[in-house]
Parts: sequence; structure tokens; C-alpha cells
Amino acid sequence: MILRTTFLAATAAAAFALPAFAADTITVTDPYARVSTMMSKSGAAFMVIENHGAEDDRLVAAASDIAARVELHTHQADANGVMKMIEVEDGFAIPAGGSHALARGGDHVMFMGLNRSLQHGDTVAVTLTFEKAGDITLEIPVDLERKPMMGGQMQQGMGHGNGHGQMQDSN
Repeated sequence: MILRTTFLAATAAAAFALPAFAADTITVTDPYARVSTMMSKSGAAFMVIENHGAEDDRLVAAASDIAARVELHTHQADANGVMKMIEVEDGFAIPAGGSHALARGGDHVMFMGLNRSLQHGDTVAVTLTFEKAGDITLEIPVDLERKPMMGGQMQQGMGHGNGHGQMQDSN
């Protein structure tokens, strides 16, 4: 009986080791989500993803039950210099020992076809999928009051990581 209990405890510990490993390798700081208006059918999430591992990783997908579709997006200028949002099918590289900022006006998680309105203070469950670290599920707060960073540039020391992967902030 003791052997069986020990085996079950060891199996349970092993089952929880993978998410703990992912959380130890990849961490997410300062996540928040927003919509432009209360009636918006789309929204976005922003955060800084840090890779504490010895190998590069890649954010390859995001999922949430808040929207019909969830995609990884960036802003890119077209031939006329007009900024457009586009899906980044290959995802975002997260360098070993570095970080990557998902920021307003740059890379972000896009929610399309919201199935409910997002109010300030709500939370949104989002699962990020990494090539190596696997799935990490977050509860992301909705922050409709956050203003763009000073001078349109993310500032170090303001809760946005260590400055790696800074993005222009045009929103």
C-alpha cells in the first residue's frame, strides 16, 4: 500500500513538473488587455515575455475563450506608409536570457470577434503556446485607463522589463 501511495505521489509530482519548468523558463510581466471602446468587437493583450532558459524559444500561438479568433499580430507599414495590423504566423522569437515586448503599436495578441464586452478591471484567461516551454495560461487584467508611455517610447523601470525588445508605442 505504501509503495502504491509513493508511486501515485511521484506520478503526480511528475505531472506538475512540466508547467513549473515552463513557468521557470518563461515568465510574463506586466500583462494587460484593452479595447478601444466598450462596443468593440476586437481587443488586444500586451506584456513582456522573458526567457530565463539557455535556449531560444518562440511564442507560436495564443488562445482564449473571449473571442472567436485569437492571433499574434504586429503593425507594418504598407507601400504608402500606412500602418496596418497583420498576423504573424511564425510567432515571436524569445531569445535565451532575453525578452520580447508585446506593446501597443507593435507586436501583440489580437482578439477578434469578442463574445462579450471587456470592462476595466475584468480579467481574460489567455493561453500562450511556446515551441519549447509549451502552454502557459494567464489571467490578464483589462486596463482601459493605461496611457501610452511617455514620448511614445516604452521606458525602462516602468514595469516593462529590462528594455529588451522595446517597441514604438503609437496608441
